[in-house]
Amino acid sequence: MRTDLDKNNIKKILCIKPRGIGDIVLSTIILDSLLSYFKDVKIDYLVESFAKQALEFNPIVNKVLTMDKTEFPLKVAMRVRREKYDMVIDLWSNPRSAQITFFSGLKYRVGFSYRGRKYAYNIKGTKSKGTTHAAEHNLELIKALDIPIVSKKIHYYVSEKDKQFGLDFFQRNNLSDEFVIGIIPAGGWESKRCDAVKWVEICEAISKTYEVKFLILWGPGDEQDADYTKLHLKGKALLAPKTELAAMTGLMSHCKLIIANDSGPMHLSAAMGIPTLGIFGPTNPMGHGPYSQNSGYVIKEDLFCIVCNKLVCPYKHECMLELPVEKVLEKIKYILQIEKT
Repeated sequence: MRTDLDKNNIKKILCIKPRGIGDIVLSTIILDSLLSYFKDVKIDYLVESFAKQALEFNPIVNKVLTMDKTEFPLKVAMRVRREKYDMVIDLWSNPRSAQITFFSGLKYRVGFSYRGRKYAYNIKGTKSKGTTHAAEHNLELIKALDIPIVSKKIHYYVSEKDKQFGLDFFQRNNLSDEFVIGIIPAGGWESKRCDAVKWVEICEAISKTYEVKFLILWGPGDEQDADYTKLHLKGKALLAPKTELAAMTGLMSHCKLIIANDSGPMHLSAAMGIPTLGIFGPTNPMGHGPYSQNSGYVIKEDLFCIVCNKLVCPYKHECMLELPVEKVLEKIKYILQIEKT
């Protein structure tokens, strides 16, 4: 246990994780351990404005501070100072968040020992980017504090308003008694997005094995894939209405299974406890797959260019187009068996 850390004087902590809806939700893995160790502590987050929705309804988080992507770090740090925190935990530890942490002037400044940023912290975590899941990499900062890890749960909460929105939609469309699978064609990179023709193939194979309805959940940029999938699945699929992310999670909360590309909504689904299947190709599911006990992933491991980390595929997107649907069916069976136990 750290002798230089008076836990009785830690009453207010700021966590910094500026962007990436999924990344922010994965970082909440540290919350239970902080609350268990620092009694009666208030935990705030600092994120970019668009990402506030990742934490907005989280009862564990006291307040969410926001900043603009291009806001001057010293200006942000001055706002942080006015909040009179006892500790800041920089879960991002990039050059900009390191500057904010350093100029905050707080007594306890926690961050990763990445090259060129160590100056900002007086309690340092590993310098490695990690070989574990991205969620668990955040726990390296809990270890640096010498705090017992009491839980590895990640947290995302849907508001009652959004749950009701989802329930109303399900009732209007006679889905309440159906086994509804939500499919999410979203993906931050072009290469992460499973092709619409493959979505149709996957859903057709599922419908031959299970009696299901598909709900296509989409956001900005997904319109073409969503429309194509709906058209070719005919009466087997419904298209969700245009929504913000929070309302989409309200719809997701009533699904029995979510199938998604590597994306923020995939991580939200897992955090909500929904059985979740991730479809992977250019990114490593061992580090970025859905993080929950009742989730899994599929990937075409035998492809020479798999996990290329390229934003755009330089070949023919074989990682998606040649993914065997049998692998998808096997993993769905496995996930649903876990859910029953």
